Amino acid sequence: MLKQLKDPFQYPKPERVIEQPGQSKAAAGTSKKKPRAQNASRTLKQMWGYLTEYKSRLAAVVVMVILSSALSLLGPYLAGTAIDRFIMNKDSGFVVFLVAMAASYALYSVTMWLQSIWMITISQKTVYRMRVQLFEHLHRLPIPYFSKRQHGELMSRVTNDIENVSASLNSSVIQVFSSALLLIGTVAVMLSLSPMLTLLTFIVVPLMLLGMKWITKQTGRLFKAQQRNLGDLNGYIEETLSGQRIVKAFSQEQTVIEEFKQRNERIRVSGFWAQTISGFIPKLMNALNNLSFAIIAGVGAIFVLNDAITVGVIVIFAEYSRQFTRPLNDLANQWNTLLSAIAGAERVFDVLSEEEERNDESAARHLSMLAGSVVFENVTFAYESRASTIRDVSFQVKPGETIALVGPTGAGKTTLIQLLCRFYDPSSGSIKIDGYDSRTIKRESLRSHMAFVMQDPFLFEGTIRENIRYGKLDATDAEVEQAAKLANAHSFITRLHDGYNAILKMDGSGISQGQKQLLAIARAILADPTILVLDEATSSIDTVTEIKIQEALQRLMKGRTSFVIAHRLNTIQQADQIVVLQDGAIIEKGSHLQLLRQNGYYSGMVSGQSTSSMLSK
Repeated sequence: MLKQLKDPFQYPKPERVIEQPGQSKAAAGTSKKKPRAQNASRTLKQMWGYLTEYKSRLAAVVVMVILSSALSLLGPYLAGTAIDRFIMNKDSGFVVFLVAMAASYALYSVTMWLQSIWMITISQKTVYRMRVQLFEHLHRLPIPYFSKRQHGELMSRVTNDIENVSASLNSSVIQVFSSALLLIGTVAVMLSLSPMLTLLTFIVVPLMLLGMKWITKQTGRLFKAQQRNLGDLNGYIEETLSGQRIVKAFSQEQTVIEEFKQRNERIRVSGFWAQTISGFIPKLMNALNNLSFAIIAGVGAIFVLNDAITVGVIVIFAEYSRQFTRPLNDLANQWNTLLSAIAGAERVFDVLSEEEERNDESAARHLSMLAGSVVFENVTFAYESRASTIRDVSFQVKPGETIALVGPTGAGKTTLIQLLCRFYDPSSGSIKIDGYDSRTIKRESLRSHMAFVMQDPFLFEGTIRENIRYGKLDATDAEVEQAAKLANAHSFITRLHDGYNAILKMDGSGISQGQKQLLAIARAILADPTILVLDEATSSIDTVTEIKIQEALQRLMKGRTSFVIAHRLNTIQQADQIVVLQDGAIIEKGSHLQLLRQNGYYSGMVSGQSTSSMLSK
């Protein structure tokens, strides 16, 4: 792999695509999305759309750039004039002339400072809007989008890529515009002083343009590769750090280090060549600048000896020749910076161009109250138009009933829950909530009546009180503590040093898995849902903690329509209805006793788990 990466012009491999549950690799690689930005001009046009929000401030920056460019041209002209008038011809008024020169340079500094401050303000406001818009857009994208991408790679777009845009707006935009003005002004003044010397100065221009064209062509590709490689590396770092326990459990530290080195090497190679090739620009400009200066000095001396021009004009030309190549140098350098920023902006606009979660129908209703009846009618569903994951599933749940979904891994249990929550909509058939097709209910309204207790509960960085309150943000402290008591979490919380104000790290590190689960149950109790989803809520828990969790779950489930996904069948024997799934279809349905009497698939599962339990003892 490293050997292949030695080619600096090789693009990195495509971003890794993570398959969805039940999705084939072919499906994962052919997701339907809007086309991404394909070229710099399109990206710059999109960026201009953001900048036009600050037209008045931009106009002020343009005025300052014009003034600074004019003052930059005035300085060398005054210096050359001073030589001819006060040194060669001994004219009076030298002090006044010096004051004028000092004033011009002082004004130049003021205009440079003002344009810099104003442009920084514009750039920071622009990237603030971009970052907010991107973050908001991420929360409006459908769940499948996140299933197919590394979270670290998305984080790279919100942070690194937008920061690249910020750095470019702070300096490059002004520099490119200023350099262009300075270049035009320099050429105009040089032509007015001596067309012949101007033409001699232009001898180096074709060489400069050819060199810059070749360099920027190569670095543009490499900067894009560098940004993609950086996103890939960030995704890998986030993934391995999140999975540290698995890495250590399987003693794969050296493996992940080697893979990290490969990704790091990819960034090093693309970055090395991008910086090396772009570094040729100042070297090329300096060499051509020296050549231009030598031509002006030699030919100019001949003109002076023949009284064709004055010494002051040569001084002006010598300074302007440097000013002539400096804007070209600045343009080339800033163009490379712009290319890097454009590469980052393309990745940002790539996400912004992704199709958001389908809007609710205009006639979609808001349900202020929910009884909790759920009916699946001939529901079929397939990920990405591939083989059906759910096939012709039908069952009914009355308000307050508990339904258990069981079956082997990949049977479609989690997919049914995702359909119920409208993370996806059925390919055919319907899911009716209180008699309404779920597609006619606003997603936010539907989910506001639901709560989830998952196998791996997610806790945010913050206090325990804040994590429980996430179920109901306007809950009082008393309500939070009452929910914790009902969830059997109050006792362990009060034993902590800061109690409910104890700070949890991200994902709740610092407390046990069982304690996390109790907090998740407390959060669900506080939410007071009509429909409850329990996904393996008691797996991987010790017996004592499981008893506490089961007691809390019984309180939580009382009077609520509950969907329970379970592999440990002893936890669902009291369910009103058990649905057995296999290969996306219902093969058995009934109560625990009814299914045992059928002596079918479920009965075999119960017998198998009972035998395993006896053997383990």
